[in-house]
Amino acid sequence: MSFTPSADVQVRIESFGYLHGEPPAAHLTIDLRQHFKDPHVSPELRYMTARDEAVATTVLGTTGIADLIEATVTAVTAFLSGPSAGPVFVADGCAGGRHRAPVFAEHLANRLRCEGLTVALHHRDLDKPVVER
Repeated sequence: MSFTPSADVQVRIESFGYLHGEPPAAHLTIDLRQHFKDPHVSPELRYMTARDEAVATTVLGTTGIADLIEATVTAVTAFLSGPSAGPVFVADGCAGGRHRAPVFAEHLANRLRCEGLTVALHHRDLDKPVVER
């Protein structure tokens, strides 16, 4: 697994871009490439990242994203209710790892924190160069 948070963490989330390498090993891997709007296709958003409000607004405005975040919260809590100890690791990826995946990861982390969970969040590819396609 790509990053090592402190021992008290219950959920680890890592966003990544499939075009930058293999997905990290995880309990849940969410592939955002095919079903959700890609800000990369908009020239005005292409060189921005999830840290830019316009990108976050575009991603979160995509039909289905909010439902997927809630479904992932349900899946994570189901894993945590099982008999095995240890954190649940969620990896979520998009093409380049700069737009959809980190926005999703940030909002998933915030939602899980609202459930009282301790979350570590890492963006593997957010600061890598734009992959021209």
